[in-house]
Amino acid sequence: MAISGAAGRMPWWARTAIGVVVLALLFLLLGKANLLPGIPNPFAEKDKDRSGPVLLKSIQDMNRFEGASGNFEVVVDLEKDAKFLPSAVRGKRTLYVGAGSVDAYVDLGSVGNDAVKVSADRKSATIRLPHAALERTSLDTKHSYVVSQQRGFFDRIGDFFGDNPGNAQQLNELAAQKIQDAAKQTELGARAETNTKFMLEHLLTSLGFEHVNVVFGPPPKAAPTPSGSATPTTAGPTSS
Repeated sequence: MAISGAAGRMPWWARTAIGVVVLALLFLLLGKANLLPGIPNPFAEKDKDRSGPVLLKSIQDMNRFEGASGNFEVVVDLEKDAKFLPSAVRGKRTLYVGAGSVDAYVDLGSVGNDAVKVSADRKSATIRLPHAALERTSLDTKHSYVVSQQRGFFDRIGDFFGDNPGNAQQLNELAAQKIQDAAKQTELGARAETNTKFMLEHLLTSLGFEHVNVVFGPPPKAAPTPSGSATPTTAGPTSS
């Protein structure tokens, strides 16, 4: 005859605690996988903004003229794989569309007094400015998005419990760098110089100048004068 006693059974409070834990884990997993669309997830995270006030660190005067701005879009194809493991087990490939803009400007603050020459009758003026430069890429995060993503088994598990499944920071940096490199190959700088020249010509013309010449680039270097050079002389024949 089998003998059963109270010592061989689990107490009721232990069974209740285990049941609550299992139920909580079930809700957490189903809510994480979005398998409970009609039932609110009791373990869902809520954002609470506890940020402090914004502090003004400094104010800088802008001595530059923004002559042109270019809007760019690039598709980043980022693939990460592991040696000796197939992509179905360990690996990730992400297609990401990055949108951003690059501004071209002419630095007017570096122009010295010798860069502006005015004729005696104040009818003509010549201004020499530095070539246009490019600002750093300003990435538009609202119009940048992940198109598709292929992940291996272990990557899916890591992303399931991770906080950054899309490697957003690395994707943004790659997109910004590719846009910056592409901007250097465009006519963005030349367009900024053209618009800056147009602005200065109209400004000085309204002040009474009839001829305005705007030149970009460093001043030409004067050819060095050789020191210690003497005018060659031709020696005549000598008689002995």
